[in-house]
Amino acid sequence: MSNLLTSRQAEELHKSLIAYLLSTGHSNSAQVLREDLKLPENEFDATTAKKYEGLLEKKWTSVVRLQKKIMDLETRSQQLQSELDNATPSSLAARKNHDPTTWLPRAPARHTLQSHRSPITSVAFHPLFSSLASGSEDCTIKIWDYELGELERTLKSHTKSVLDVDFGGPRGNTLLASCSSDLTIKLWDPAEEYKNIRTLPGHDHSVSSVRFIPSGAAGAPLSGNLLASASRDKTIRIWDVTTGYCLRTLRGHGDWVRSLAPTIDGRWLLSTSSDQTSRMWDLSQPDNNAQKQTFLVHEHVVECCAFAPASAYSHLATLAGLKKPPPASSTNEFLATGGRDKLIKISSANGVCIKTLTGHDNWIRSLVFHPGGKYLLSCSDDKTIRCWDLAQEGKCVRVVEAADHFASCLRWAPSLFKEPAEANGSATNGTSTEAKEQIRCLIACGSVDLNVRVFSA
Repeated sequence: MSNLLTSRQAEELHKSLIAYLLSTGHSNSAQVLREDLKLPENEFDATTAKKYEGLLEKKWTSVVRLQKKIMDLETRSQQLQSELDNATPSSLAARKNHDPTTWLPRAPARHTLQSHRSPITSVAFHPLFSSLASGSEDCTIKIWDYELGELERTLKSHTKSVLDVDFGGPRGNTLLASCSSDLTIKLWDPAEEYKNIRTLPGHDHSVSSVRFIPSGAAGAPLSGNLLASASRDKTIRIWDVTTGYCLRTLRGHGDWVRSLAPTIDGRWLLSTSSDQTSRMWDLSQPDNNAQKQTFLVHEHVVECCAFAPASAYSHLATLAGLKKPPPASSTNEFLATGGRDKLIKISSANGVCIKTLTGHDNWIRSLVFHPGGKYLLSCSDDKTIRCWDLAQEGKCVRVVEAADHFASCLRWAPSLFKEPAEANGSATNGTSTEAKEQIRCLIACGSVDLNVRVFSA
């Protein structure tokens, strides 16, 4: 014993042994031990016994706890060593240098953002900064830093549920738009700490969707200044965000207009409605001639829609039975719609349904095409995100358990576009001067469980 413990440690152990025996009613054993250790009563009175009482049990339980911790660490160490032993250079490279054109989200989420007090209705990424906006039935909009997973600020001005949010606006002056059951649309300026710079009244019922119309809408002088809104008053309105004026009102739907999706060139607008139709509008035409196509492919409320990017045309042309894909310059060739019939319909611009995707067990709430063009992603009230491979005739290749309640909204972070480098300070001759797309492997999903989840590579 003397080899292992110092005299002070040995004394502490002896006294704690005697105190333990006394506290457990073994007074005879305590007396024998005290005599064996030649410990007089004046050195171990009642006060000393009280001081050392419980010390032995504390030391014992801490040893057991540390032993368990050591065992857990040894198990973890073995797992990591096994991963290292089985890792090949190619598998490590694949993990580090994933291909953005084929990246798909997987559980668990990188961040689960918690602060809203009611279900999340919408999410939107800032086109440049690491900011994510979320709208909720708690009447607020929250701005998050999705890289740190932290709440930056809460925007309060709406008096009823916030139903949709979207970033966009004039070049170099990104704004945030929000719409609400309080019948208004509000514009917020991130450059002025998200000050509410304008409120757009005009709709006669809840405003369910807002989308900035990208620059280049039919060469209009207001390119980049336009915002489209959809409402339960059955109309779609186009606004000038600079002046706040409503420029035009599109009528055609027979019921609540649920969602909107513009093409990247800003010419075409897609809308869905409770009237079980989707409609395509040509914004270069006057109001009475703007409606170009009605899609009658669902048998229930159509909740969401998305135009297919040109990168998906080669896969969708095969589904449509075309010999060659349409030109990439045509932005409205194919679209996807999802509804309460639990179905996703992929249609061509002429109104023909070319594929029906089945698999969700509940209402489909949101659709996004993968920027790489190979996949379509959907989220649903069945709590999942599903990934559909367009190169395999729309086969569902991944199901992500995305929420603990209905998954209500889904957004893919917009791609970044890098200007082509100029050779020797002058424009390159005969080479493309188009900006190179940099796909961001970043998705946000909102849910009725009050959480916003961010999935990233």
